[in-house]
Amino acid sequence: MIWSLKETLDREQIKAIQLKKLKKTVKYAYKKVPYYQEKFKSAGIHPNDIQSLDDLNKIPFTTKEDLRRNYPFGMFAVPRKKIVRYHASSGTTGNPTVVGYTRHDMKVWRECVARMVSMAGVNKNDTAQISFGYGLFTGALGLQQGLEKVGAGIVPMSSGNSKKQIKIMKDFGVTTLIATPSYGLHLSEVAKSMGLDPKEDLHLRNGVFGSEASTEAMRKKLNEAWGMFATENYGMSELMGPGVSGECRELNGMHINEDYFIAEIINPKTGEVLPEGEMGELVVTPLFKEALPVLRYRTKDITSLDSSPCACGRTTMRMSKIGGRTDDMLIISGVNVFPSQIEEILLSIDGIGSNYLITVDKKGYLDKINIDVEVIDSSLLDSVSRLDNLMNTIKTQMHTTLGIHPGIHLVEPLSMKRSEGKAQRVIDLRKDKE
Repeated sequence: MIWSLKETLDREQIKAIQLKKLKKTVKYAYKKVPYYQEKFKSAGIHPNDIQSLDDLNKIPFTTKEDLRRNYPFGMFAVPRKKIVRYHASSGTTGNPTVVGYTRHDMKVWRECVARMVSMAGVNKNDTAQISFGYGLFTGALGLQQGLEKVGAGIVPMSSGNSKKQIKIMKDFGVTTLIATPSYGLHLSEVAKSMGLDPKEDLHLRNGVFGSEASTEAMRKKLNEAWGMFATENYGMSELMGPGVSGECRELNGMHINEDYFIAEIINPKTGEVLPEGEMGELVVTPLFKEALPVLRYRTKDITSLDSSPCACGRTTMRMSKIGGRTDDMLIISGVNVFPSQIEEILLSIDGIGSNYLITVDKKGYLDKINIDVEVIDSSLLDSVSRLDNLMNTIKTQMHTTLGIHPGIHLVEPLSMKRSEGKAQRVIDLRKDKE
């Protein structure tokens, strides 16, 4: 289902809307936020210099560090009496990034999420269980308001208490699961441990997953476990929250709500804007925000853009599945590796479960990488020959595909710690030795 006709405008119409809103947004940010006044003056530019979409690259980037330095409200453009909602990041490595929303901002947010869940296949006949943690995190409340807009029934479970999650899912006839991919898989394991067949005894038909990057292999595991149709969506609090983009049923990339966001791809090292189709760092400029206008925000996420028509009928630009983050890339003895590449290999091998942990350390001057991964069948651990064959298969594929030689440790099914939020996949001990 296409929620809004604005998702089907031709490219020239989309660009005209973007340019009109961009000019307004730049002038608004310059007038209302001292940070941007100083930033523009330092760069030797003025809002009047932005006369075309190509002029966007004249504007300096905004980063998470900029928001942290102005903690908590230094980049807000409105008085606090106009703020109706606050959210913030966890702030585990310093000040959290604080974001605020006016009534107008909330209206746009609901619209964007309504479009996103509609393209995923959710409608007024669905009952959606939200298994994101509620609180300052934007995911749960952001998804709830958009799901309510399309008329879906909401079960605001939050995360944790997994057996109760399954009981409610069964008793309420839940048809749509909202969660991280890793927690979605964990819930399928919990259902089986309760003697239930997720495909037969539960009623899920849609999975709307976000908050952590996942691979096609992970999607396959989710669909096989639940008998559902899993889609992925994208967003972050600095831009709005969930609803920046999402997959339609064609699974041909995540459609960006282009009348509200301009997306660019840059070379993360040089900042140069790259041509459409090339992989690089995603930079996004929201075109609607009253409370916290943000210009050219560096997301650190690696993706590419495609403006070709989609078979679903939408004409909006699509971004490819996130291939990693610039700050998550591991350099192992000179080889660049993203955790998502390791996941793709692991989940494509028969006998391997969906939970794993990558540990990187240094032995002398050499980088050392070890991977703990669960097997599906515990009896495999009792067979030396089968165990050796599986370990050799993993090592060979890792070396052939990525050029690395990891140590592999196969462990019992369900023995590794599960996450109720974003799964921790990497521990880099080298940072403690710098």
